[in-house]
Amino acid sequence: MTQDADVIVVGGGLAGLAAAVALARAGLDVIHLAPVAPPDRRTSALMMPSVDFLRDSGLVDDPAAIGHPLSAIRIIDATPRLIRAPETLFDAAETGLAAFGWNFANATLLAQFDAAAPETLKTRNAAVTAYMREDNEGLVTLVDGSELRAPLVVGADGKKSLIRAAANIGTREHHFEQAALVADLDLGRPIGNTSVEFHYPNGPFTLVPAGGKRANLVWIEQEQRLRQVQAEGPEALTATLNERSQRLFGAIMLASPSFVFPLSTLTVDEAGHDGTMLVGEAAHAFPPIGAQGLNLGLRDVADMLEAVMATDRSLPNWALTASTGYAQRRAGDLARTGGMVDTLFRSLLAEMLPTQALRAGGLWALKLLPPLRRQAFALGMGQR
Repeated sequence: MTQDADVIVVGGGLAGLAAAVALARAGLDVIHLAPVAPPDRRTSALMMPSVDFLRDSGLVDDPAAIGHPLSAIRIIDATPRLIRAPETLFDAAETGLAAFGWNFANATLLAQFDAAAPETLKTRNAAVTAYMREDNEGLVTLVDGSELRAPLVVGADGKKSLIRAAANIGTREHHFEQAALVADLDLGRPIGNTSVEFHYPNGPFTLVPAGGKRANLVWIEQEQRLRQVQAEGPEALTATLNERSQRLFGAIMLASPSFVFPLSTLTVDEAGHDGTMLVGEAAHAFPPIGAQGLNLGLRDVADMLEAVMATDRSLPNWALTASTGYAQRRAGDLARTGGMVDTLFRSLLAEMLPTQALRAGGLWALKLLPPLRRQAFALGMGQR
């Protein structure tokens, strides 16, 4: 059978579009299957290694033109617990950097990635209904019954990935009682370039700078509580946000509708095999702690590109070799980052005194020991 492309990328989110554009810019024949989705109103804090990859791969030219720098992270323990952590400030200047990273609107990033796509990239507004392997090719069936073939298929189709299930890649998933409420806020006073996290018993209340007096809110709390306060209307929600922010930045006003997203963790047995690769939330998902989500997804894309470019594509089984190499490249990072985020999140929720003491002691150590703080910077930024 005649193949339709070198690679088929399934999924139209940020990780999927980044994968499709990066592969096409590297000279591969790529079909991107990207069903139209509602606007993504979330934001992403990308650490400097991720920003460097975007620049190096041609996906973003100038971060300052579309985003806002994050030069410091301030953590405030707002819990009523017996053992509380000290207020801690992480300043990028300690690492010799002007900023840890940049905060971007997801919709803006999507537009930038799309603008970076070469004319050779073939994008189709089409959903996939089935996937299977035949010899050294992947066979993708579309909703209209038509079929496409390519040696390599990249699944970027989210937590409920059809590509992952059809490839028989096992998963482990855990659903939390917590959810995340996101919204844009106007503050009474500028937040500067510092991301501020108020740690409450059910999760952090985080204000991420978005320029001027604007901030992006990520509030993690019991899902029932978030749905309740959201249903009470904008005035009740605004009052709660002012209380949660301790009015450190003056009066808060909603600048956009609010949205609630349930939280869960998802890990995979392997990130790829038999001519299939998984990127983004098809390969991993966890609560928005430590700004790791899209950062990890972009490291998927970087390793995917390296695995493909390191393979002799004149061989008939090149996609099998590339997918095996990709899984090996990703294994350590996925395990390390997933474990770190899960541990951090559970430590925030823990009510047992020994766990609270360990968390408080850890923050004291980070506050008082610059070498340890620099190591934490490197781990949090995803440096490899």
